[in-house]
Amino acid sequence: MKTTLVFGASLKPNRYSNIAIHRLLENNIKTFAFGLRTGKVSTVQIKTNLNNFENINTITLYMNPTRQSEYYHQIIDLAPKRVIFNPGTENPEFYKLLQEKGIVVEVACTLVLLATGQY
Repeated sequence: MKTTLVFGASLKPNRYSNIAIHRLLENNIKTFAFGLRTGKVSTVQIKTNLNNFENINTITLYMNPTRQSEYYHQIIDLAPKRVIFNPGTENPEFYKLLQEKGIVVEVACTLVLLATGQY
């Protein structure tokens, strides 16, 4: 089963990362979450470290480019097949690093992809 890591997950129900977790679960996609604060969104525990994540197919980013830079190598080390850059997370510098490692870069909105059956 394909798994998704919501990167930059928020406990606030009005945040897009939070909504994405709910929509991913509604679409029966195995979902994990990483954020700056621990907590739970639906059945998904938000973790504050990336140590025990494995077999991640997709990382969907909800963290601004400035904050992303400290996680470049950790994200690459997770070896996802693709990384989705949601609106506001676009980062050409990071695209290049990912592509050099054979990771697909998708500049899109996870919520739209899910709603249109393109996820």
